[in-house]
Amino acid sequence: MRDLLPPGTYAAECFGDLLPDVVLPDEYAAVRTATAARRGEFHTVRALARRALAGLALEAHHRYEVHPLLPDARGAPIWPLGIVGSMTHTLDYRAAVVAKSSTYAAIGLDAESNRVLPPEVCEIICRPEEWSMIDALSRQEPSLPWSSVLFSAKESVYKAWYPLTGAWLDFDDVSVQIEHDPQTFQARLPAPASVGQASTIEELNGRWMATADLILTTAYVPSDIR
Repeated sequence: MRDLLPPGTYAAECFGDLLPDVVLPDEYAAVRTATAARRGEFHTVRALARRALAGLALEAHHRYEVHPLLPDARGAPIWPLGIVGSMTHTLDYRAAVVAKSSTYAAIGLDAESNRVLPPEVCEIICRPEEWSMIDALSRQEPSLPWSSVLFSAKESVYKAWYPLTGAWLDFDDVSVQIEHDPQTFQARLPAPASVGQASTIEELNGRWMATADLILTTAYVPSDIR
């Protein structure tokens, strides 16, 4: 995943669930009544987040292992002061990425299964201009599921956008232009919401990669764009 991430970030990833070194009481309570599978995902991505935070701690001389990484009302993790980050899990893959808020105002990370999405899902996620883009990319590289790349890109954009604004972002609210080489994308907000510190943000940059089983994307907002 290292090549996927912009400089100044720290990340950790794994396949399957981990036995965490520590489960804080508030985190345990947050998923106490959830299924075993959900509890495994929840605690694993937080164990990975603490591994990533350990890299930042070495740089910043802070200790983050005692900060509970609780979900907010919409499930987004609440990071320690001065930190931005994102978590993701799909199939048996889990990952987390963090950075200093002085470097990035926000960062989003998403992982999806490497598969072509059903037509009914594409109808929901695609804007008109994105249909022609997917057609062109499919002719250029037919082995890649470009609909899943688009879906994941919009998910990572939302994961970066929501912590900045506290606002919902629908699939139709984002127009994504995917580049095949280099593996990047640009996400434009046709009608940027005038809320909070992100009122002037109209575009987010991102990167994507594909493995045999996964599509991975990240979107990020440099701190100096605010």
